Formats: sequence, C-alpha cells, structure tokens
Amino acid sequence: MRTVGILGGMGPEATVLLMQKVIAAVPATDDADHVPLLVDQNPQVPSRIARLIEGRGDDPAPVLVAMAERLQAAGAAALAMPCNTAHHYAGEIEAAVTIPFLDMVAASARRARAIAGQGGRVGLLASPAVARVGLFDRALAAEGLEVLHPEDGPALLSAIRSIKAEGPNGAARAALMAASRALLDKGAQVQLIACTEFSLIPEATAPGTTALDTLDVLVDEIVEFAHGA
Repeated sequence: MRTVGILGGMGPEATVLLMQKVIAAVPATDDADHVPLLVDQNPQVPSRIARLIEGRGDDPAPVLVAMAERLQAAGAAALAMPCNTAHHYAGEIEAAVTIPFLDMVAASARRARAIAGQGGRVGLLASPAVARVGLFDRALAAEGLEVLHPEDGPALLSAIRSIKAEGPNGAARAALMAASRALLDKGAQVQLIACTEFSLIPEATAPGTTALDTLDVLVDEIVEFAHGA
C-alpha cells in the first residue's frame, strides 16, 4: 500500500477529521489494512484569508512548498491537502516535487458534474477568498458547470473564523444554513461544501440540497491512490 503525505494544519481540526474519515473509509480487519499517512500538521502556514482577501501577511506558498518537500523526503508517494483555499498554491507545490498531488478541487468538480450533469448549477459554500481567486470557477467551468456564489460572503467568513476560534458552533451553523438556502432559491440544488471548516458542520445545509463535501472527495482520492498499483 502506498503512503500519502498530508499538508495539514489549515485548520488542525479539519486535518484530524480527514484522518478519521480515511480510517472510516477502509474496511479493515487489522491495523495493517489501513492507509499509511505522513501528516505535517502545521498551523503556522501563513493565513490564506489575510493574504488573498486582505492583501497582507506572508505568502503561504514557500511554507507549503517546504512541507511538500519534507513529506516527499520522508517517503510519501503522493500529497493531499485538506484546505480548499490553499489549493490556490497547488501549482507551486506540484512544481517543487516529483510525486503526484491529489487535487481536491479538480476531483470535486468532476464529482459535481457527475451529480449535476452538463450545464448544471453548482452552489459554492466556501471562503470568500475562493471566490476572489476564482479557484472553483475555473474547475467547474472546465466541467461545463455554472457556479453560484453566496451573496453574503462576510457572513461566511465570520463563520469560518468562529469555527477556527471556537470549534463548531450555532452561529456558524446558522450562517451556513442561510447561505445554503439562498443558493437553493437560485436553483443550485447541488452544493459543494468547499471549506474544511464547514466540513465540521456538514449537516448545516438546507433541506432539499444535494451537498457534496470536498473533504469526502479527497478521502476517496487518498484511499484509491493508496490501494493503487
């Protein structure tokens, strides 16, 4: 079985959740049946929100590149990163290593197309930074899908920050639910949970939506790669 390296710490709880989901995804009868992971749990990666939204702070790319290089040197056969916004720096990471990078954004766009169909509308429950850099817009457009962003980006940003500070909470759930309902009203029945803080509260989407958590997609990619030839 092949080892996967995890660029983690963005945020720490989301990284732990990914590991728990990978364990749960494997029908194991013994420890040796599980996926070997090398995890760089680095909460010191510079803030993606500060850099991309507020235009301040250090560039996360050099830190992410250093993490990727360490994981490859330690024996990882592929890399995965449970942070949607940090995928803005995927190009720099891929250029620095010789092992595959399991792209959560591209894989989620492919999965969304399988659910929504050609020309379908997909709502995006994500950090406003993701909308600002057009991360999912490009990936979903490449799959022939239309992306709809929530109008109240500041409310979602506040929810993300509160989860980072306090963990899952009622105010964050209410903000995510409101955004999900608004997207559903605009015709986006299929919705991507595209922030790993929101992966901690996936139940807070509007009734009637088909919610696809990008973290779950990444779990599938990790397990499939680990068991590959």
